[in-house]
Amino acid sequence: MTGRTAHAAQPTLAPVLSGRMLLFLVLGDVLGSGIYALTGQIAADVGGMIWAPFLIAFALAFLTGTAYAELVGKYPRAAGAALYANEAFRRPFLTFMVGFTVLAAGITSTATAARAIGGKYLAEFVAAPTVVVAVVFILLTAVLNARGIEESARVNLVLTVIELTGLLLIVGIGVHALATGAGEPGRAFELRAEGPAPLALLAGTTLALYAMLGFENSVNLVEEARRPRRDLPRALFGGMFIAGTVYLFVAFTCAMLVDPDILAGSGAPLLEVVKASDVPVPSKLFAAVALVAVANTALMNMVMASRLVYGMAAQGTIPTVFARVLPGRRTPLTAIGFVTTLAVVLASTGQLAGLADTTVVLLLLVFFVVNISALVLRREPVPPGAYRAPTWAPALGALSCAALASPLVHREGTVYLRALGLLALAAVLLLAQKAVSGRFRTGELSGAARPPVTVVGI
Repeated sequence: MTGRTAHAAQPTLAPVLSGRMLLFLVLGDVLGSGIYALTGQIAADVGGMIWAPFLIAFALAFLTGTAYAELVGKYPRAAGAALYANEAFRRPFLTFMVGFTVLAAGITSTATAARAIGGKYLAEFVAAPTVVVAVVFILLTAVLNARGIEESARVNLVLTVIELTGLLLIVGIGVHALATGAGEPGRAFELRAEGPAPLALLAGTTLALYAMLGFENSVNLVEEARRPRRDLPRALFGGMFIAGTVYLFVAFTCAMLVDPDILAGSGAPLLEVVKASDVPVPSKLFAAVALVAVANTALMNMVMASRLVYGMAAQGTIPTVFARVLPGRRTPLTAIGFVTTLAVVLASTGQLAGLADTTVVLLLLVFFVVNISALVLRREPVPPGAYRAPTWAPALGALSCAALASPLVHREGTVYLRALGLLALAAVLLLAQKAVSGRFRTGELSGAARPPVTVVGI
C-alpha cells in the first residue's frame, strides 16, 4: 500500500460548517468576556470616552484581519499563523514558537473567561470559590468539545444569540435613556486621564483589543468549512463589523448612564448599567446573560485551541500523538485533553486582569508576525475567488501591533514575565522533541501530504 493510499484511508476533520455557522462562530468568539468584564477598567483609563478605545481597537484588529483573510485563502490548512510563518520564513524555530504562542493565548483567554465565570455576575446567584468554578467549567467545555464540532457550533449559535441579546438590551437601554432624557450624553465625551491623553487612550485600547480578540481563531476551522475561500473572509469581516458596532453603542451607553468612577470600581460594569436604568430588567436575568457570554468565549477558545494543536500535529510540527482523532465523533481527543490541562493550570494560578493582559501581549506578537508574513508572501498568486488585502493594511497592522506591545503602554511587569514563561516552556518542548526525534519537521506545513492521523478509542 502506498503512503498516499494509506493517508487517504485515515479519517480527517469533517467539512460541515456553512458560511452562516462560520459567521456565528466568529461573532461568538469575539463577543463575550471582554465587553462584559473589562469595560470598567477601560473607564478607569479614559473616563467617559469608553467608546474611543473600542473604536481604535476595532480599526487595528481589522487591519490584521485583512492579513488573515488573504493568507487563509492561499493556504487553507488548520495550522493558522504557524503555517503562514512557515511559508514566509521557513524557520522551524519561528514556526513552532508562533504556533505555540497562538495556542498559549487561546488557552490563557479560556482561563481568563473561566475566572470571570466565578466573579460578580455569578455572585448574583451563589457564592462559590472562583478557582473551583473555573476548573469545573473548563472540564465541562472539554466534554462538549469532544462531542463534536457540530454540537459545539450549535451550542455556540444559541449562546451567541443570548449574549448578543444582552448587549442589544444595553443598547436599547441607552436609546430609551436618550429618548426620555434620563442619561448624560455629554459624559461620553469627557476624557479623564491621570497622565498624557494619548497614553491613556492606548492603555484603554489594549484592554478593548482583548474584547475584539477571537477573529483570528476562525482560520483554524478552515478544514471544517464547506467553502473556505469564499465563506471565511466574509465571516471574518462580518463578525468583526457586527461586534465592533455593538461595542461602540454599549460603551456609549455605559458612560451615559453610569459615572466612570462607579464603572471603574465594578467587576460587573454592564450590570451597573442595568441597575442604573429605569427599564425593568431583573438583575439576575442580566447576570445570567453575562455568564452565558463569558462561557461562550471559553468554549470557542477551547474549540479553536484544540484544532490548532491538531493542525500542527497533523503537519508534523509537534508530535503526531496530538493528531489522534476520536472514532465516530472525529474530534481531536488528545489535543482537547492537552489544552484542557493547560487551561486548568492557568485558571488555578492566575488572576482575571493579569490573564487578560497576557493574552493580548501574546497575540500582538503573533499578529505582528502574521502581518509581516502577508507582506513577504505578496509574491504568491491568490487563488481564484480568494480575498486579496491592500498592501497598506498588513503594513499598518504590523506597526500598530509593535506599538501596542511596547512596555510603555500601560503594562505590568508580571504580564511580560508570564508571557516569557510560556514562551520559555515552548522552547523547552521544542528542544525535548528535537532530542527525541533528532530533527524538527515543518516541511509538511506547505506540502500536500500529511503524517498519518491515528484514531483512538476511549
